[in-house]
Amino acid sequence: MGVVKFLIVTIFLCSFVNAKPKLPSFLKVCHRNDPKLKECIKDSVERLRPFLAKGIPEFDIPSCEPLLIPEVSIDQGTGSVAVQSNYRDIKIYGPSKFTIKNVKIDLDKNKVRIKLWIPHLEISSVYTMSGKILMMPIQGTGACTGNYTNIDATVSMDGEKVKKGDELYFNVKDFLVDFNVGHAQIRLDDLFNGDKELGEAMNLFLNDNWKHVASEIKPVMEDTIASIFKKFSNKIFHKYPIDAILPE
Repeated sequence: MGVVKFLIVTIFLCSFVNAKPKLPSFLKVCHRNDPKLKECIKDSVERLRPFLAKGIPEFDIPSCEPLLIPEVSIDQGTGSVAVQSNYRDIKIYGPSKFTIKNVKIDLDKNKVRIKLWIPHLEISSVYTMSGKILMMPIQGTGACTGNYTNIDATVSMDGEKVKKGDELYFNVKDFLVDFNVGHAQIRLDDLFNGDKELGEAMNLFLNDNWKHVASEIKPVMEDTIASIFKKFSNKIFHKYPIDAILPE
């Protein structure tokens, strides 16, 4: 009897260790041979959106409302926007309110492209800045706020299949974000050591020329956001094999 019990316990433990993690109910499973695969993936991402807003403890993904970015530094040494700036305690409100416009997926090449539209983003942070913008000197430290509307964004994922044991998993190698803003309003408090007249004039100047200013800092913001969501994506893909997330 002792040997039998030992075998039963051993089989139970091996079954427990080798058990595949169960997909949570909010992850919609799409089949790779589905003729409407694009529509299924679009629906799956839409279902995931409210969970992104409040956070997903199962994947150690924090709330995206607001999306928190500890710090971003921009050093534009040359060009029409030649500034050194630092932004801390960045809070972005509205990223989970996106609408998916289109999905493209190439399973053979491990590529996914998703086009999104975001109606509104509100951003707040603490800034430090010095330099010149369109030949106008700028300097200050204080609160920074911005409102951005009608945003078209393209998310591109380039991945690879990685074998772990007997299973294949998906790993995102490159995550790229490209966005275009329809309109923006920016405000920097405490410019020029709190000089209200100079500060108001500079804020007016910045908002009159927001497109030019935004184009200069756009690459840094795109890279920062892409890095965050690459980590979020891999936390999901690394937990479940491809056959569980995207079975045949």
